[in-house]
Amino acid sequence: MSIIRAAISADAAGWRLDRALAAAIPTISRERLKALISSGEVRDEAGAQVRDPASKARAGDYEVRVPAPTPAHNVAQDIALEIVFEDDHLLLVDKPAGLVVHPAAGNLDGTLVNALLHHCAGRLSGIGGVARPGIVHRIDKDTSGLLVVAKTDVAHEGLAAQFARHSIDRRYLAIVAGVPNPPEGKVEAALARSSANRQKMAIVAEGRGKRAVTHYRLVQPLKEAALVECRLETGRTHQVRVHMTSLGHPLLGDQSYGRGRIVHRELLNQLDFKRQALHAAELGFVHPVSRESLSFKSALPSDMQELFRALTV
Repeated sequence: MSIIRAAISADAAGWRLDRALAAAIPTISRERLKALISSGEVRDEAGAQVRDPASKARAGDYEVRVPAPTPAHNVAQDIALEIVFEDDHLLLVDKPAGLVVHPAAGNLDGTLVNALLHHCAGRLSGIGGVARPGIVHRIDKDTSGLLVVAKTDVAHEGLAAQFARHSIDRRYLAIVAGVPNPPEGKVEAALARSSANRQKMAIVAEGRGKRAVTHYRLVQPLKEAALVECRLETGRTHQVRVHMTSLGHPLLGDQSYGRGRIVHRELLNQLDFKRQALHAAELGFVHPVSRESLSFKSALPSDMQELFRALTV
């Protein structure tokens, strides 16, 4: 059992308690905090249990008791991983498209977490809960590229704080339909779950969703398409996919937000390209223990290189 002291600022007073605690403790997800509150693991300044996640937060200190991680029921599986960097506290993985990050309904094994449990022999941070040990952030199943994993709790806390401050340098390469004009710009549009389809995200009015900001830059025009770099100021679910679609430039191969033009769909079928053309190409952060600035790059995977070549003018 670990005990975390959470200081609720005056600005957060009156918010839902789970929301206020999630802002104060970025290393624990809001969903997990809801569960901890409901199970009586949160106490106010007077030491009284608070069991309603929707109760109004008060300015001051709260105590959050986080039970020690129970042994993960996830099985360790010998799944090949491309490790870009590793030390005693963290590792960086270059994830292939098609690999799910953590177990969930429909994907109970064969995930990155299963591979990590084997590779690290159980030495992973438990802050994320037993379903996703070591996972600080994630990328979609059908997106390839760089992802950092915490092996220790101190690394998890330090990395999560950087993600919360939006100080992580994350750059994606995407192949989109059409050529953006102007060739660079910023999309600032809040995102929330779509009311029509809970599996999708949608742009909503400010205040109704989470702030989301994407900076895009044209890298190279292609045949009725373009290679674009997207730098994330925030990191919301499906952010690049939704924001680029909102500009009229959906990612090629994106089955949820638009697959592009007929000519592109024919090409994608010829190449048997069955995912969104999105790759997490650069990741930079400060090592949470050594304080060293680290920066990593990943080249386009072979399937996106083939698509790029086929579209080259």
